[in-house]
Order: sequence, then structure tokens, then C-alpha cells
Amino acid sequence: MHKPRTHALVSALSTVIAATLLATGCSTHSPATTDAAATSPVETPEPGTGQEKLAVVSAPTGDVATPTAVAAVNAVEPGKAKKTALKVASYDRKSGRAVIAAPRSGSAAAPSTPLPTTTTASPESSDSPGSSESSSGSGAPQGTGSSPATRPKAAVAVGDVIASAPVPGAPDGVLAKVTEIVDTTADGETTVRTEPTKLNSVLGRSEADGTVPVDPSTLDVDPLVKGVKVSWAKTGDLTFGPEGAKLPLGSLRIDVGAALQTAPGAPASAAASVQGFVQLAPQVSFSYDGSGSRANSSPSGAFLGLTGEWASQWRLKGRAAGTTRGKPIRVPFAELHAAPVIQVGPVPVVVNLDLVCYFQVDADGRVTVDAEQKLTGDFRVGGDFTWSKGWTGVSESHMSGEPLRTTVSAVGDVKAAMGAEATVGLYGTVGVTADLAPYLRADAEATGAGSADGTGSASGSWALYGGVDLNGTLNLQLSVFGTPVFRTRIPLGSLHKEWLLTKGTART
Repeated sequence: MHKPRTHALVSALSTVIAATLLATGCSTHSPATTDAAATSPVETPEPGTGQEKLAVVSAPTGDVATPTAVAAVNAVEPGKAKKTALKVASYDRKSGRAVIAAPRSGSAAAPSTPLPTTTTASPESSDSPGSSESSSGSGAPQGTGSSPATRPKAAVAVGDVIASAPVPGAPDGVLAKVTEIVDTTADGETTVRTEPTKLNSVLGRSEADGTVPVDPSTLDVDPLVKGVKVSWAKTGDLTFGPEGAKLPLGSLRIDVGAALQTAPGAPASAAASVQGFVQLAPQVSFSYDGSGSRANSSPSGAFLGLTGEWASQWRLKGRAAGTTRGKPIRVPFAELHAAPVIQVGPVPVVVNLDLVCYFQVDADGRVTVDAEQKLTGDFRVGGDFTWSKGWTGVSESHMSGEPLRTTVSAVGDVKAAMGAEATVGLYGTVGVTADLAPYLRADAEATGAGSADGTGSASGSWALYGGVDLNGTLNLQLSVFGTPVFRTRIPLGSLHKEWLLTKGTART
């Protein structure tokens, strides 16, 4: 009695399949080709999805809240996050407990995708007397006192991945996977437990590449010595450095003047003074390539680094007596920290940026020096990942200097740097550490002649060099990208450049 219905169904399916084959051109494929495609590994995005290219830009500022992104476990394309109106109200990094707030009913702001329901225990287990969170073992909402049919819908589901800008309890943002639904209140607030996860779980097969400037006004500066002055300039909000020096947009300038002991146990007369400024315009570089990868697997490529323009002008004056015995004296004069949020498509990626500005002196012999150098250029440091090479370091610097003041006397060698150590990471983890140290080096040689009455003279030559040292490491936590974990730190590689500023003769 069901044959007519079956015949009609078969006829309809045949019509749809034929139309699909004609529309896609698949009717020309041989069976062998189709079988080969069906058995080959899936290394590229599924047909019809394509590789999405995501913009890398600064997150909204001012009164505009940075949206939270959620990669739903039950989405058609796992690992692809979407912007939602959900908000992480609070987060406890130690326990992984988070409170997710959903938009109020009737609010104009609604999630971009329907909120998934959570998997709950059976009615017998969740509503029976004495049932509890620990006994249910299912992540069922607790404390609502309602039956499963009337229980409020959870804002997220077990298996969802949440990416959020900094929130109370998580100043470095949240990138976590939901492991359990603890409770859902009537107003849509959901308490969950989470565990840390990787960036590829929200970026999936997409592709992103961009450089975002760090707003200098967002940097917290902690002066470590007296005499440190900070000035900055950003678009639409210009400030000026000391003596009316106008700064380029996006620049941060730190002026300092301090005395510096040049050798352990050296007399007070051996102290040197350093005066000058460091000016830089830091930018965060981020790239990700998920092409050819399966959902939640390692990406094909990634990069995290710090780039920027550099300018400094500083004067070293004093006497370097004794020796530092190959252990340079380093004196930090300012620490800076920022947690800029960059928007990678719908995903807010929180970058951790730390800078330590310092003086450093390495002396050998007795050299009296009064030298000043102006230096300009750029730098680029970071970690680059490809499947063929794994993680490799990137360290580049193009700088040039000119002498503004040069006086060197006596004998010996002194090298003084005014540099910065930078650390860049994601969501509170350490990724790349780089030490950029432009320096001045004075080298003096002398010959002497004496007489029986104790008088004499010495003459010789000296040279003043400018240079830059760049060193650093890649750290284990760069696995946050979802790339294979390496067990040791990887050196960025040392970059050393030096050039002659001026030379002359000395007489004492």
C-alpha cells in the first residue's frame, strides 16, 4: 500500500540529484575520479566554504565594547567563531569558572547566531531528590528548580570555545573551552567551567595577516629611577616632548638622566652620567594560515612579533675606571606594559606587551668619554611557524647613527647601551622575548714616554663606534596558536652591527 508514495519519493530524489549534477558540472566526472576524491584526506576547506580571509585591525575603543566570539561545538563548520552579544561577566583563571551573560530578553542587541542548548541529564537524574552537580555528571544547569522543559536555555554549550577581551578576573582576556554547565539563571546568566584552549579552535581554516599599532596612551609606565619623563602622541591627541619637541603620531618617548656606576668597587669619581631619550612607535604583527588543515588541527603557518620605528639620542659622559669583568652593569630605568586587543575577524585576540628600558655599561681600563649619538631606524622581531621548518626566529634591524659630540682620552675600552627588552605574548602567555640594544663604543690606545724626573707624556689614537645588538628567544607558550609544542626555548639568533662614527688622536 506504500508503493505509490515510495515511487514518488524515489522520483523526486532522482530529479534533485540530476539537477545538482547538471548545476555543478559533476556529471562529466568519471566514477574513478569520484572514488579517489572520496578516499583522499581532507586537507583543504570543504567545497563551498572557501578559505576566509580575516581582517586584522584594532579592537573598538572608547565606550564601544569589544564583542565576544564563540565557536559553537554544533556549528556547521567547527572551529569557526562568530561574533555574539554574549559577555563574560567574570572569570577565575585558577579554577576556570566563568559567568556568561546573555542579552536581556527584548534587547536590541542579540547574538549573531542562535544560542545552542546544553546537554542535560535525564529528568530522573536532574530532578530527583538529592541530585546535585557532582552526582549528575552531565553539566546540567543547577539551582533553577524547574523541569527540563521549562529550564532557561544556557548561553553556551559544553564544547563551545569562548574568546573574550579583558574582563574582571582576566586582565589578559579569555580563550577557553566550556567543559561543564554549572548553572543557568532565569535572566540568561550561565555559570560554566572551562579549560584553556588554542587559537586554532576559533580561527579554524581562515587566514589572517596584519600589523596593528599600539596606542602609546594605553601603555602603563613605571619609572624606576628619578628624572624619567614620558610623553606620547596618537591620532587626534598630540602631545609634545621636552623642550617642545613634537612627536610623530603613534610614538612614545621616554626621557631620562641619571648617574651610573661603571665598575664594581670603583671610586665615586668613576661614575658616568647618561642623558637622552628613547622614542619608539611599537606595532604588533600577527598572521595565521589555517589552509589545508583539518578542524582544530595545527595551522599551516603563523607569526607573532613586534615591529616599529626607533629613534634615540643620548649622551654618555664620565670616567670608566676598573673593569666590569665581562659582566655588563645593567640599570633599568622604566617598565612599560600594555594589553592591546586586536580584532582578527570576529575574534578578539589579546596581546601582552612588556617593555623594559635600560642603560648598560661594559668597561675595561681607564677611559674618560664625552660622546653623544643620534640614532634612527626600525626593527622587527618575532616567531615564524611553517610546517616545513617549524618555529624559527625573526630578528631584523636597520639603523644608522651620527655623532653629535666626541671626546675620548686615556686608555681602555667602554661600551654603553641604551636599549629595550620587549616581551610579546597572547592571552597572558609569553611568546617572544627580544633585547634591542643600540650602543656607543669607545676604544682608546696610547703609547707613553717618561724621564728621570718623573715627568712624561702619552699619546695615541681613539675611535668611536655606533652599533646595535639584537637577541631574543621564542618560548614554549607560542603553542597557543595550536602548533606542535617544542620543549626548549629557541634562540631568535643574534644580530650584531657596528659602524665607525669618528676617530682621532689623544694626548695626556
